[in-house]
Amino acid sequence: MKKTTKWYRVLKDKKTLPEGRVQTVTAGHQGICLTHYDGKFSALDNKCPHQGGPLGEGSIENGMLRCPWHGWDFHPCSGLPPGGFDDGVTTFEVKEEGDEIFVGVLEEEAHQDTISDVMMQTMVNWGVDTGFGMVGHSNLAVADAMMRLEQQDKFQFFGIRHEGAAAFAASAYGKLMGKPAVCFGIAGPGSTNMFTGMWDAKVDRSPMLVLSGQVNTQVLGTGAFQEVDLVGAFQTVANFNHSVQQNSKHSELMSLAIKSALLNRDVSHITFPDEVAFMPKPEGEEAQTPENRITPMNISPPRQMVAKAVGMLENAKMPAIIVGHGARFHMDAITAFAEQLNCPIITTFKGKGLIADNHALGCGVLGRSGTPIASWFMNESDLLLVFGASFSNHTGITPKKPIIQVDYDPAALSKFHKVDAGLWGEISETLALIEEQTQGKLNTVDRRPEIAERWAIWQEEKASRLKDESNVGLSSITVFEAMNKVVPDNAVMAVDVGNNTYSFGRYFEPKNQSVLMSGYLGSIGFSLPAAMGAWAAQGKDRPIWSVSGDGGFGQYLGEMMTLVKYNMNIKHVLLNNSEIGKISKEQKAAELDVWKTSLHNANFSKYAQNCGALGIRVTKKEELLPALEQLRDHNGPALLEIITDATLI
Repeated sequence: MKKTTKWYRVLKDKKTLPEGRVQTVTAGHQGICLTHYDGKFSALDNKCPHQGGPLGEGSIENGMLRCPWHGWDFHPCSGLPPGGFDDGVTTFEVKEEGDEIFVGVLEEEAHQDTISDVMMQTMVNWGVDTGFGMVGHSNLAVADAMMRLEQQDKFQFFGIRHEGAAAFAASAYGKLMGKPAVCFGIAGPGSTNMFTGMWDAKVDRSPMLVLSGQVNTQVLGTGAFQEVDLVGAFQTVANFNHSVQQNSKHSELMSLAIKSALLNRDVSHITFPDEVAFMPKPEGEEAQTPENRITPMNISPPRQMVAKAVGMLENAKMPAIIVGHGARFHMDAITAFAEQLNCPIITTFKGKGLIADNHALGCGVLGRSGTPIASWFMNESDLLLVFGASFSNHTGITPKKPIIQVDYDPAALSKFHKVDAGLWGEISETLALIEEQTQGKLNTVDRRPEIAERWAIWQEEKASRLKDESNVGLSSITVFEAMNKVVPDNAVMAVDVGNNTYSFGRYFEPKNQSVLMSGYLGSIGFSLPAAMGAWAAQGKDRPIWSVSGDGGFGQYLGEMMTLVKYNMNIKHVLLNNSEIGKISKEQKAAELDVWKTSLHNANFSKYAQNCGALGIRVTKKEELLPALEQLRDHNGPALLEIITDATLI
């Protein structure tokens, strides 16, 4: 079938391209070097036939168009080189209509699916529908496949300012949703920038899919531009880690990557050599789906361990339940069982917010970032029932009490010290068995009155601390006490690392909020990118807030422009004390001089305004509550900068 010529307007006003000049334009998908020479407009293929140099960035010298990359000459109108060689440049028809210039190119053929297409189609079939990253020269085929899926409303992609933010956003998405998002980068530095966020996902057991570009296969190992052995580089962080080859089983490779991320709650990485990513989809290969490819997760624990746990519960008078981040999808079942036991529910720091502080059985956070209430009830118990917690030093779960531990990961059971009953199983499934076998056999003390009494003591202590004032800035407790009154009950809250986070753990009283943090990695700068991940996941249904210090915000402050670009309705609370206060505190504790922890800061509220967001600055206590309410009520990205005192935490 004969192709027809399609005409594209490439210049609205021909006066913008003076005589003797050249310019790069696009006709459909065809790159054009538009020339104006000898009173005539001409259109040449923009790629030099030798190295692909962009002729539209060259110049006309002595009547010849010179390639900007290696200096080869072509006639500006005919595209022919001097001497009549056969390596000339293809030309296209040009017509002028008034002041407008049009270029005619043959109608494009329909898109033929590539290896990238079949892999991206498989990815969305598995439910991976959100990505964060940066498009670049070595991942263009994969990006092109993502674009088509986005046009079909099957995928959403957010272009960021730094790939590290993309990885944190994807990690937070996985923590909140329990399924992977994509972080995406080019070969070399684009991919190595993702490394920290990949580790954050790995150590916090957040499923993540990492897709990276790679240089052409034929130059691997030769020291090519931006060549990094990404499979080797990511060997320690990616549980599933492979390069796509021409003869790979492409849809199977993607299926296994996502299956591994889900089952292992870990990082999967696939890298795409540039020329392989552009290759046509092999004949007969189709995108796969997860149908009958992944097992249900309702694993039941061994019967002998259930029997042991049941016996311990029957003998307990004052048990306490401790929940960690791994219990986040099972809190209805856990809370219902706690109400049968009349026992306190304590959370780890990573589990903050899994039960409301105002719940009759809620006792807040245990450990270094916690409250005296939680530690009191742990120490006063005669049995600890621990769900989805890792027993980190930060949390400080005592090994001196009888312990029943329930975890989906068998390696987590008795990881640091022996427990009395280790139950390997899915939490809700395990609880159903325990409830069934303890029905009518429990004889525990109702701890509700004592919980209320301990909360009253802590509230009195907080009221005393609220009186602490300084000429330097507000106290952290003042900030979080105000946030207790303003942050919506159903918000997702991303928090950073530093003294601001310790204070958040102590003083913010969650109701029904979800809290996201960089747990085991403890990476400063996490909160704002994490809020982006939360917004992509649930921003249409829930308010998204983030909290950081000035040190953490400085890591990824460029992402404020990303918030504005996509109108992400994220509310960022920034505690600015012009110091990396946590490090100053550690230097003092080690009996050292405080050194190199002071910060020179911009006015962050004005910076937010310059980005196009709402920016507010607070320096006085009486300004705080109205500012938080303004932040909450604003429809769009907003930042509240609060000047605080680093010593009042």
